[in-house]
Amino acid sequence: MTAVRPASSLLTGQTVHLEPLTPELLPDLHRAIAVPEAFAGGYGGGPAGLRSDPDAFAAWAKTYYRWDALPFAVRLLQDGAPGAVVGTSTLADVDLKNETVQLGWTAYSPSVWGTAVNAESKLLLLGHAFDAGFGRVSLQADSRNARSRAAIEKLGGVFEGVLRRDRLRADGTWRDTAVYSILATEWPEVRAGLRGRLGRFSGEHIL
Repeated sequence: MTAVRPASSLLTGQTVHLEPLTPELLPDLHRAIAVPEAFAGGYGGGPAGLRSDPDAFAAWAKTYYRWDALPFAVRLLQDGAPGAVVGTSTLADVDLKNETVQLGWTAYSPSVWGTAVNAESKLLLLGHAFDAGFGRVSLQADSRNARSRAAIEKLGGVFEGVLRRDRLRADGTWRDTAVYSILATEWPEVRAGLRGRLGRFSGEHIL
């Protein structure tokens, strides 16, 4: 199957609703993720990248997020209707010729950590990529971010290696990047695992 660029469309599950991220949604995203916990592990370049002021956050976001790609806002579903924005994730580095895309730039409000939100968001975004014909989806994390790396491994990402001195953190130090991937041939097993996790979350109430 030849890869095509995924559509910038709405993706809806049982717990979350993903919609294209726009500048108009940045105040909602600021309320969700502009907290030290979300940046502690390396998101946005690490703790020094946090912009607590709404205007400063919006200015930072306009250069940090991949607006030319497929950034999404993650909303909770409340009684079947889209509710509060609780995070963001992006499909970017789209390479149609080599059928690869990266899933990243992901952060959530700490209030939804450990819930079904991440599992279902990944299920929707991975499905969106593989349905578009991609053969490989990469996922990356700061090599020091044990939380993110564990989440990727739990998801089913296969560790490929570490890119040394890959990019600058916000504090001026250099980040080593841990690289993982999921192949199209692995997707059915990964999808089944995510659906199994979501089944165990069934009936939970998320504030």
